[in-house]
Amino acid sequence: MSLTPSNMLPLGTVAPDFELLDVLSSQRKSIQDLKSEKGTVVMFICNHCPFVKHVQEALVKVAKDYTDKGIAFIAINSNDVEAFPADSPDKMKELGEHLGFPFPYLYDESQKVAKSYKAACTPDFYVFDQDLKCVYRGQLDDSRPGNHIPVTGNDLRSAMDNLLSGKEVSTNQKPSIGCNIKWKQ
Repeated sequence: MSLTPSNMLPLGTVAPDFELLDVLSSQRKSIQDLKSEKGTVVMFICNHCPFVKHVQEALVKVAKDYTDKGIAFIAINSNDVEAFPADSPDKMKELGEHLGFPFPYLYDESQKVAKSYKAACTPDFYVFDQDLKCVYRGQLDDSRPGNHIPVTGNDLRSAMDNLLSGKEVSTNQKPSIGCNIKWKQ
């Protein structure tokens, strides 16, 4: 496993627009369709990455907890599916249905969206406020495969709690670490 950290998109960056296929609904969805008036989480994930597999169940729980509070969640897979067939749209749909993803799982075939967000790894997390300005980018929490730290989602939860309560989100943010996005040649 190679360890790749987040690029840490500058805070205040406006979320780049996109329209991608949601493999769960078979419909094209844009960030404008999916965003929330309270806050929006964009996460770059995939099916095969051990770092994502390590947090999948927690992602579902965190999303369920905060969707009820008005936060929107959007998952995007930008991996090269020719090189990594486990990340294909059919397999994405299987995984999303199996785990009961309470969020759309979008396929970024061109990889333009990952590049526009400066996404580097899976998982990579971004929290945007009501104006789609980035207030958090970084890790879910300190847990990694094999480090025996429980998966809690504390870092992401703290950012969303501050956003929801109108408090400033701390700028002391740790990059996510995971597998690099599998770029096309």
